[in-house]
Amino acid sequence: MEIQGRTVADIGCGGGIYAKAMADMGAAHITCIDSSEVMLSDAQSTLKAHNNISYIRGDALQTTVDAQQFDIVLERALVHHLNREELAKNFAEALRILKPGGILIIQDRTPEDCLLAGSQTNIRGYFFARYPRLAQQEIARRHDNATVMSALHQTGFRVVEKRQLWETRQVHNNFAALEKDLKARTGRSILHELNDDELNDLNEYIHRQLDGDNQAIVEQDRWTIWSAMR
Repeated sequence: MEIQGRTVADIGCGGGIYAKAMADMGAAHITCIDSSEVMLSDAQSTLKAHNNISYIRGDALQTTVDAQQFDIVLERALVHHLNREELAKNFAEALRILKPGGILIIQDRTPEDCLLAGSQTNIRGYFFARYPRLAQQEIARRHDNATVMSALHQTGFRVVEKRQLWETRQVHNNFAALEKDLKARTGRSILHELNDDELNDLNEYIHRQLDGDNQAIVEQDRWTIWSAMR
């Protein structure tokens, strides 16, 4: 997709990492929208070298921006925070603020993405192999592909496409580095469902599945990306 010269809204912008990527790709202007003042402050720090960014404290269901303002609306790791009713409202808001022919890009993980078998790169799969109860919690908090596609069509988006993307989460120099990251539960809210003893047990289980203590571990997550045209 062409970013050069486009106007972009990043809803749920977080720390601004993806807004920065789009700015570096030549976006004409980016509006970072988040409900958290802390996240907007972080985004401003990330994007301080760019002068074509604006920041709005707004909700994913009601951004407060004018209609038909953007060529592209990006929502990364947002929709799993919304229930089905909120999902429909969010898509309606995205439709409202997009220009005719504009594109909504959604990047999130479906239950199918999360529940793939564990491997040297897909560490998350081992969580559910060891503690199956976590799988049920993951399923409950995520929308499957059919739900997202149906909601987009019902909202009025004309063209909807889907693809999968393997994204490198982090490169750990060795197992000890991975273990430290897991124990900190960094960016892994599902691990807060385990107590410390269970988390130690999970680390030992993962250690047994992997090849060698000193081998680098390239940890990846699979995402689904939906592209929908207004």
